[in-house]
Amino acid sequence: MKIPFTKAHGARNDFLLTWRADAPEPGIADHAVIARAICGRHTGIGADGWMLLDPPADAEADGGIQLYNSDGSQAEISGNGTRCAAAFLIRHGHAAGTVRIRTGAGIKTLTLLARRGLAFDFEMNMGRPRISAERFELGLSTGPRDVTLIDVGNPQCAVPVDDFDFDWRAMGAEIEKHAHFPNRTNVSFVKRVDAHTIDVRFWERGAGETMSSGTGSTGAAATAVERGMAASPVRVMTPAGALELRFEGDVYLRGPAEIIGDGVFFF
Repeated sequence: MKIPFTKAHGARNDFLLTWRADAPEPGIADHAVIARAICGRHTGIGADGWMLLDPPADAEADGGIQLYNSDGSQAEISGNGTRCAAAFLIRHGHAAGTVRIRTGAGIKTLTLLARRGLAFDFEMNMGRPRISAERFELGLSTGPRDVTLIDVGNPQCAVPVDDFDFDWRAMGAEIEKHAHFPNRTNVSFVKRVDAHTIDVRFWERGAGETMSSGTGSTGAAATAVERGMAASPVRVMTPAGALELRFEGDVYLRGPAEIIGDGVFFF
């Protein structure tokens, strides 16, 4: 089977985008299996996730997305991925300055701030984070850990840290599949830099370590604000660079998206 794709990344969090009409019907090929194959770094095209996109179906949204993680599991939303989808929809003429995208976490609105060819800069309304536990003692193999549990359209577990001089990847993998999270969770490790800056590392549900995360940055920043570690506006430093967030009831995240190529995957 030939599956066309566009590859894009939002702050080095990379995705493959395919029109749903160009993908095999689920009865012909399991989309979870396709996602694992096409996202494979060595035997596929390579990405953190695969998105199926629908063109506008009604007046409420300019398009819709269904997101598969690289392990084949489905995710409600990706902040970085939604910016990539917005760039894709603009490129195909379905949207312009304001883009409304139907996601598994509802309709999200993005504002195009700048464009340079296939490089875009958006501000996205991430909604209002829901903190279920500001401080929660999570039992781990290394002992109890003080964490914050928060939902930003997908589940997040934010772990305040003094530094990253420990095996945070192993801890992230353990937390992701912890019994407290029957549907697994995304994990961020949050270090305070100054009153308006945090440094974060990400372990994402179904993808593992990622260079950045829009929803993870939102959860980390909301945790920092709630705990008094930082105040709005918050700059989130990631291995891929900085993302900017401001809190006005809802959280608004500014970040890039860049389309880097088109191709066909032989499945």
